[in-house]
Amino acid sequence: MITLTELQDALPHVQAAPKTDAPIRGLCLRPALGQRTFPDRIRMTKADGIPGERWMTTPWMRMADGSPDPRIQVSILQSRVMDLVWQDRNQPHPGDPIVADLEMSEANLPVGTLIRAGTAVLRVSDVWNDSCAKWKVRYGTDAYDWVRASPTLRLRGILCSVEVDGEVALGDRLQVLR
Repeated sequence: MITLTELQDALPHVQAAPKTDAPIRGLCLRPALGQRTFPDRIRMTKADGIPGERWMTTPWMRMADGSPDPRIQVSILQSRVMDLVWQDRNQPHPGDPIVADLEMSEANLPVGTLIRAGTAVLRVSDVWNDSCAKWKVRYGTDAYDWVRASPTLRLRGILCSVEVDGEVALGDRLQVLR
């Protein structure tokens, strides 16, 4: 597993990712806990998030009425972070539906920022993706501590709501709408 020193040394490379027009390097669906599929395209809707994703059935955040919290419909992980921490490809993929080479700090993507993903439009959430215990087990304590050390850098990625229904495909680009 990667060490904290290696991660800290890689931070300038992570922060040098494109601010917009970022290539989408991977797509992932989590139909159930522990399951992963890797489609070439995914559909996103304001009503259902990503149809077939477990957000509708087992979200980790709910609204007061028990429905899934739309602020966590889609997570996006920076590909440079994933490549650093997911070195043992026998471990499960982090599970983020979109992996892209996009700089995700609060300075670049303030809460409420709109991002075009294929034909869909996403809104950056105010919910911080602080990582979960599974991240620590899979990628190590150093990787877990590193992504949590500076919330404004959002090294674990961002959470988004779907604002405009659409479809995203491998090879599409994320465009920050300023």
